[in-house]
Amino acid sequence: MQRYERPGQMSTVLDRLAGGGWTVLAGGTDLYPAAVERPLVAQSLLDITALDELRGVQRTSIDDVPWWRIGALTTWAELADGKLPQALDAIAQASREIGGRQVQHQATIGGNLCNASPAADGIAALLALDAQVELRSVRETRRLPLSGFVLGNRRTACRPDELLAAVWLPARGDESRSRFLKLGHRRYLVISIAMASVAFDVDRQGRLCGVGVAVGACSAVAQRLPRIEQALTGRRAGEALGSLAQVIDTAAFEPLSPIDDVRGTADYRRRAALRLVERALRELLAETAGGPG
Repeated sequence: MQRYERPGQMSTVLDRLAGGGWTVLAGGTDLYPAAVERPLVAQSLLDITALDELRGVQRTSIDDVPWWRIGALTTWAELADGKLPQALDAIAQASREIGGRQVQHQATIGGNLCNASPAADGIAALLALDAQVELRSVRETRRLPLSGFVLGNRRTACRPDELLAAVWLPARGDESRSRFLKLGHRRYLVISIAMASVAFDVDRQGRLCGVGVAVGACSAVAQRLPRIEQALTGRRAGEALGSLAQVIDTAAFEPLSPIDDVRGTADYRRRAALRLVERALRELLAETAGGPG
């Protein structure tokens, strides 16, 4: 290993990144397996695990707009076991699907996003919830929508001198709901064949708004499905539930570009994605239609 540092101050971390030549280390659950092909001894590691300001979930506001902020070092176990609001159920559900308990206690939400795997379970859930990422450098702090951060297979918009510091999610209403579903060859410890996440809020008139539908493991990047989102927006839950068969059609899944591999064919993935989206929406709409008011 060329160099190893574990700074306790954000300013030191950003100074090191500005100088170049560092690989950021957080949970290490992606970095260490990759060392089979790219030995760690050839890299300079910048360990950010001493930055406590990058941990935890807080509700905050910017210009009177409420947000949830999740620090980049927050682990999936913390998200799975924490007291997240109903609106963020999809994140807790995805957290429980990421590896085994040992991995969940070590792996971080920031590392998962920076790894940018097409089969990353967290990305679809965050995408459906309109997530943004906070990137810091010595030059500036900027925020990007998650859809503009993950650019492709193992590619992100994070610059060499930037650190992903947090994930930001709009704070939704009390009636907001979300769900994450995953298909694999077994229940746990498996790479996804397909996954889906849906989210929506309910306005004061009882109509659906803020609808997000995302599918992962069926393209190089998780994809939103705008045709379904638009078809559901403005409808009451019971009405949307009754017309779901017309909303969930094959044309709505055209943004996807699944591949054939050892886990499944492209056609199987596309059909699996359709069923996962349909199931998630059917469950959430039924809950909403049967709820108070």
